[in-house]
Amino acid sequence: MTAILASGAIATGANSAAGQTGDTKFGPSNPFYAASTLPFGAPPFDKIKDSDYQPAIEAGMAQELAEIQAIADNSQPPTFENTLVAMQKTGQLLIRAIAVFGSVVQANSDPELLKIRADLAPKLSAHSDAIVLNEKLFARISTIHKQRDTLKLSPESLRLLEVTYDNFVRAGANLSPADKEKLKKLNEQLSTLSNDFSEKLLAATKAGAYYTDNKAALAGFTDAQFAAASGAAKGRDKASGYVLPLQNTTQQPEAATLTDRATRKVIFDNSWDRAEHGDSNDTRDTIAKLAQLRSQRAQLLGYSSYAAWSLENQMAKTPENALKFMDALVPIATGKAASEAKDIQAVIDAQNGGFTVQPWDWDFYSEQVRKAKYDLNDAEVKPYFEIGNVLENGVFYAATQLYGITFKERKDIPVYQSDVRVFEVFDVDGKPLALFYCDYFKRDNKEGGAWMGNFVDQSKLLGHLPVVYNVANFPKPAPGEPALISFTDVTTMFHEFGHALHGMFANTEYPMLSGTNTARDFVEFPSQFNEHWASYPAVFNHYARHYKTGEVMPAELVAKVQKAATFNEGYKLTELLAAAELDMQWHALPADAPLQQSDAFEKQALDKTHLLIAYVPPRYRSSYFNHIWGGGYAAGYYAYLWTQMLDDDAYQWFDDNGGLTRANGDRFRQMILSRGNTEDLEKLYEAWRGKSPSVQSMMKYRGLQQ
Repeated sequence: MTAILASGAIATGANSAAGQTGDTKFGPSNPFYAASTLPFGAPPFDKIKDSDYQPAIEAGMAQELAEIQAIADNSQPPTFENTLVAMQKTGQLLIRAIAVFGSVVQANSDPELLKIRADLAPKLSAHSDAIVLNEKLFARISTIHKQRDTLKLSPESLRLLEVTYDNFVRAGANLSPADKEKLKKLNEQLSTLSNDFSEKLLAATKAGAYYTDNKAALAGFTDAQFAAASGAAKGRDKASGYVLPLQNTTQQPEAATLTDRATRKVIFDNSWDRAEHGDSNDTRDTIAKLAQLRSQRAQLLGYSSYAAWSLENQMAKTPENALKFMDALVPIATGKAASEAKDIQAVIDAQNGGFTVQPWDWDFYSEQVRKAKYDLNDAEVKPYFEIGNVLENGVFYAATQLYGITFKERKDIPVYQSDVRVFEVFDVDGKPLALFYCDYFKRDNKEGGAWMGNFVDQSKLLGHLPVVYNVANFPKPAPGEPALISFTDVTTMFHEFGHALHGMFANTEYPMLSGTNTARDFVEFPSQFNEHWASYPAVFNHYARHYKTGEVMPAELVAKVQKAATFNEGYKLTELLAAAELDMQWHALPADAPLQQSDAFEKQALDKTHLLIAYVPPRYRSSYFNHIWGGGYAAGYYAYLWTQMLDDDAYQWFDDNGGLTRANGDRFRQMILSRGNTEDLEKLYEAWRGKSPSVQSMMKYRGLQQ
């Protein structure tokens, strides 16, 4: 996913009153005071202390408000240059500070950073409102918007005008003064609640880790897995025993190898109930209030539901369109999952298990089914996927073959945590293109999942080249052990790097339209498209090498991996659909709906959409669905499904036109990856593809054709 999630609750702006305190603390000694002198304007992490963030952000808030007010008060008639372009140049101090803070508080938090985020959350909301609800500023924007047909603007400039105007209207610029005050209060409450959710979930996920001092409970683990679990225990100051930290999803990867069914169930229950213990980390009241306030906010803005407001500027346009798309997939996905469940149950019965398959059984027995069907299991392939080799000889190699770009590791660029690596990216002509950071290993102080973001957005107007990062949560090996990952993790690396390419290839004038600043149901398209290259033969054979010998994966094993490519696809699609439908049902609530009881609502929503299936739980349960409560995917999780349609349709074009070639890569870069949000996204896609996207390729590549 992109930094829509990474920025979380701090993405909304700053506080109109913050400069009153910030000015007294902020000066030249603060590392954010001036633009970084490091290559690409990279953050000077060797100089940044926790105590530097809040003064810089607060000073940046005050500075941006002064800059915005100067534009609003300009005595000259409003023009595109003195209003829209001028706005694009404002807030540079705030942007510098908040881009770094937003990344670090999510990837490498500590109590002080979390406290700062909580303090800033309502201030950020208030500052955003101070800009978008500024009547004099909006009057200037509105005047220019009315003149748009007579102005000789470039297509990108016209797009900036349209997007800016729409954003202000959608944020409440046309409301009455009384309704604006109501909106400000709602925004402040929502910002605080969203931050509360993120903090509770981080703590709940840490507390939900499985601990045992009984080695037999972890039967099925390899020596490397035991070592990693022992190291995780020591990292929590335990003298002995083993710790298995929770990842953000419902299912936990250890379930695939653990032979003790009771252990698997405890781990599943820890995951499923992580935020539902009635303690200070219980999120259920928080999400119920968030859903209610979001619907009330949407009503105030003139919409029937939050989903209706949210989807208006997305490719899907309406909740009805998104639901129609998803509903059509449900019988296909659940039918495939039911067939997979029968195969699993047959294995259980053959072993005289005496039980019906449950969620904590699925991964363990599906591995056995996969081995029986394809003579393949995860333990066979992991030795060929060492993380550093996958990155450089897989992820980077594919990008070089497609786009001609090259990479060189930089050891002289400071980082925020010792596991982080930095690479300079060079364009085809050898000129610097971008800086890329990767932070792949799980930590207790890191939020779950994987994401991409920018420390610096590309902009020709500002003369900025992009500084991009990828973050993930792969298990960290014990010291001295290789970091061997699953093919699922390999695919995640390619996915997040697809986002990174979208950011690195950005070539727009205005930062607001640059890179991944697109609709949610488009932004996941380049990332999911890039996943295809993980299994493309010429790429796969280049990186799938044994970590000890360097030998390529044997052809027989490669054939098994390829044959099993769509294995378990019914389960994967069903758990994704369940999460997406849950999200849409929460955000389709009308403003007068009472506070919901989370568990009851979840069960009713899944039943209503024919996804209440015992053996396939949703990928995220409501109470730990960080995408929609702590991030930017509210009423937008369907985007992962929508963009599967786009990415598979796009890959079909590549397949029809010669596959992995520089000509194809350059065309995709020029017509899609470099364009950001400079054109209507549906038209942008169709101009490149030559036609509207079709769901047929999605059915084909995911093994769902009936």
